[in-house]
Amino acid sequence: MRARSAAALKPVSIPAPAQGLTGIVRVLTCGSVDDGKSTLIGRLLWDASDVFDDQREALRRSDRRVLDGKHLDYSLLVDGLLAEREQGITIDIAWRTFDTADRRFVIIDSPGHEQYTRNMASGASHADVAVMLIDARAGIKRQTLRHAALLDLFGVRRVVLAVNKMDLVDWSEAAFREIEQAFEDVKRRFGFVDATVIPVAAVTGDNIARRSEQMGWYHGPTLLEHLSRIPEVATVADRPFRMPVQSILRDGQDFRGLAGTVAAGHIAVGDTIVDPVSQRDARVKRIATMDGDLGVADEGQAVVLLLDRDIDVSRGAVLSSATTPAVAATTVEANLVWLSEQAFDAKARYLLRSATDLAPVSQLSIVSLLDLGTLERQSARTCGVNDIAEVSITLGRAVALDTFVACAATGSFLIVDAVSGATVAGGTVTRATSGVSRKQEAATFNVTRTMLETGLCSDLVGRAGTEAEFQRRGAAVIALMGQAGIIANLALD
Repeated sequence: MRARSAAALKPVSIPAPAQGLTGIVRVLTCGSVDDGKSTLIGRLLWDASDVFDDQREALRRSDRRVLDGKHLDYSLLVDGLLAEREQGITIDIAWRTFDTADRRFVIIDSPGHEQYTRNMASGASHADVAVMLIDARAGIKRQTLRHAALLDLFGVRRVVLAVNKMDLVDWSEAAFREIEQAFEDVKRRFGFVDATVIPVAAVTGDNIARRSEQMGWYHGPTLLEHLSRIPEVATVADRPFRMPVQSILRDGQDFRGLAGTVAAGHIAVGDTIVDPVSQRDARVKRIATMDGDLGVADEGQAVVLLLDRDIDVSRGAVLSSATTPAVAATTVEANLVWLSEQAFDAKARYLLRSATDLAPVSQLSIVSLLDLGTLERQSARTCGVNDIAEVSITLGRAVALDTFVACAATGSFLIVDAVSGATVAGGTVTRATSGVSRKQEAATFNVTRTMLETGLCSDLVGRAGTEAEFQRRGAAVIALMGQAGIIANLALD
């Protein structure tokens, strides 16, 4: 089974906010299975958004009710798959959008079951803030800690712990305070910059969009009030320019443009850019778009750059600021979540997929695993599905990368099985280093003249004028081995 993308590599189309709205905030909901995520989001949509009249009427007429038989099953507004409705759980990521007076919210409802952790990881890569739900009767679970670790891994620093089902513990302040205290250790371990704990009851709507009359002891904001105060994640204008090249555009004559989306910073006509891998630079002489030329292109804009001289780059290159370029990395230290049912195999061949590049991995080593019981890292050599690991990666060739903190788009990656093409892990770069290591040199397979003469090129031996064909066949072998993730070098001397 192929895992969904866990890194922020696949853009999601979100409608622009209506006139008068200040911006977009992407809210991920996560937590253990049956903690009430879909119900909470459904209730939020019911109370705070313009749910269509026919949807409201269909829900009122539905045979499905929550266990007490009195309240509507608001999860039906979110659970879209037939399998989700039949099982009463969230399987795939559900995206819902609603507007308040001055803000557009994009709700990302992610699965809670451990089996679908990969889907939750995909949602986390797009989120600005996360709402972690827990059942007031059960408190913080192992899966809750795993989700907190994933939020930390994918850079989500604003978190709300929604202590749900307070009605089932008789609105007990003592029960809430005990959970609130236990969450302090989680906050400290993962360094969330904004972590708020709110007692709620999704079924009844208490402290969702309206203040609860049952919990007079709670004086903080409702969930909607708190989300409305979350600052919009703004573009950081002073970040160094980065643009992964998606394709090369030509018009058959003199037009050669490098197409891509500005991943960080901005670019202006006359600026100097560099390809970190080849170290070739050039000046931008034109910024073309479908709507005409621009003087300046900002983060998030899809553009075509025309340079004052040709530099030999193609899809996979990352055009960078000449003063602060990305690292032409050959060794990488990273954190990742293992997504495949197939455990890590030190003998398997893997590829690293960055923003638009796909490079062979010559060595992938597990350094440690996060122990969800102690929240400490334990030394390890292997990992399995849903494990969160610290790893060391040696690449077969240089790849333009940043640390995830510096630039999420060029600091996140997927690990792909070289044989099946399945995504097996997604992660973030903590350190990128250039230069060929001894491990890389040792891992390189040399295709020699003798090997070719006794096999593929045996018909060319002793024949005059065949050297060019000999080298062409050798280069084809190297290319095929590279596609299979084998680092090889043509050594004909």
